[in-house]
Amino acid sequence: MVAADDKRFDVRFWGVRGTVPVPGPSTVRYGGNTACIEVTCGATKLIFDMGTGLRALGSHLVAQGTCQAHILLTHTHLDHIAGFPFFKPAYTPHNRFDLWSGHLRAQGLDLQSTLAGLMRQPLFPVPIGLMHAAATFHDMHAGDVLSLGPGVTVCTAPLNHPGGATGYRVEYAGKVFALITDTEHETGKSDRNVLRLIEAADLVVYDATYTDEEFKGFIGWGHSTWQEGVRLCRAAGARQLVLFHHEPERSDDALDAIARRLHAELPSGLVGAEGLVLHL
Repeated sequence: MVAADDKRFDVRFWGVRGTVPVPGPSTVRYGGNTACIEVTCGATKLIFDMGTGLRALGSHLVAQGTCQAHILLTHTHLDHIAGFPFFKPAYTPHNRFDLWSGHLRAQGLDLQSTLAGLMRQPLFPVPIGLMHAAATFHDMHAGDVLSLGPGVTVCTAPLNHPGGATGYRVEYAGKVFALITDTEHETGKSDRNVLRLIEAADLVVYDATYTDEEFKGFIGWGHSTWQEGVRLCRAAGARQLVLFHHEPERSDDALDAIARRLHAELPSGLVGAEGLVLHL
């Protein structure tokens, strides 16, 4: 049972861009950092992806003191792990992190070696061994179901992305959060893995790199559209959609225009922005 005062289920966005960070005057309102989402389920903290938004989250966690969290990766392309070497809590003893990945075992790879390779000369001067927090690396299969804390169940499924990726469904206190990013849909056909993850979800965060009009020029790149997110949420009976993994050339004004189109289709829909906090 979950205690009545322990049912907080919050989702906070620290990075919403895809591909590459894009700081500058045209990205101030929505933010320029790449993928990182913090989810609080009572006393359990989940961090999804370690893009450049992870650096600011790390500073926030340091200010709060000792930290323990599960870090779940959709995949290990650079825009989703580039913040890891700059994650301050990982350098502090007494902190503890469990890191999860669901796409590497099928390729004969493992998460710890992959991240160690990122923090190795000539790419980075500080080796992973200087991270003194307790860290456990888990190489699961996309499709596994994880129990990550009291009352916290995380369902996973494979996504359609070059090199593989994992989608997530978090169930806690009678509510559901789903993260579906870095996935390419098939025109005219709903992805069954995605539908299972987002069925009746209270909040769906979805890969909206392209528009339907742009998509035809990027078949095989491994990304989807905001319109497909709307179609999937309607088919699955999901309650709220947040667009995520914004194309790096998409300015604040361009995202405002997409927000207007989204609201016309799905009034509860939002365009993801750094600093956005949603309470389930």
